Amino acid sequence: MILALFSLILTIGLYWGAKWCYKTKPKVYLSPLLTTPLLIVAFLLWTHISYESYNTGAQWLSNMLQPATIAFAVPLYKYFNILKKHATEILVSVLSGSVVAIVSSLFLARGLHLNTQIVDSLIPRSVTTPIAMGVSETIGGVPAITAVFVIMTGLMGAVIGPIVIRLLRIENEIARGVLLGTSAHGAGTSKAFEFSSIAGTISSLSMILAALITLCVTPWLMALML
Repeated sequence: MILALFSLILTIGLYWGAKWCYKTKPKVYLSPLLTTPLLIVAFLLWTHISYESYNTGAQWLSNMLQPATIAFAVPLYKYFNILKKHATEILVSVLSGSVVAIVSSLFLARGLHLNTQIVDSLIPRSVTTPIAMGVSETIGGVPAITAVFVIMTGLMGAVIGPIVIRLLRIENEIARGVLLGTSAHGAGTSKAFEFSSIAGTISSLSMILAALITLCVTPWLMALML
């Protein structure tokens, strides 16, 4: 019980510390998504605490991922008129991006000759963590490995996305939001809100749509391509 409580407090403390550092110096290598897991792993290796023991407390944070997604309903409600106006463009763009992400992940994994379980774990990497882990488990992957791929994808998208926006001179807030939300889920949405609240809202919607599309399309595409 004491270890479980300590694990929970440790995780929250490290995250808030990393978040403070990122606000002070917003560099990608200081992102809480990157620094917090690394610090936790280093601590567990140093203290020889097993992951199972640590997770007795930290699992409560993992279980909160799905309810936390509901918070995205607030900006969606606030900008509902904009969403309604651009519904077709957003839906087509997210659908295309989601299918490309699934297919490209499958071909990349096979091209690297990864085993089937790793391939299944990699495929849903482009959607938000709780849904990605659920899809991974459904198609035979390892949810924990999927979570790692999701974090890596999010961090890369948060770094590369703004560069693409700048190079292609994308000024439209709808396009910015769709790009970041579809390709980099939560991390991309956080970056989108740095551009504007509209871009962040569109990114939130795109992230949710991408998750739903991936959940529905992945089993069908897997059956078709196997």
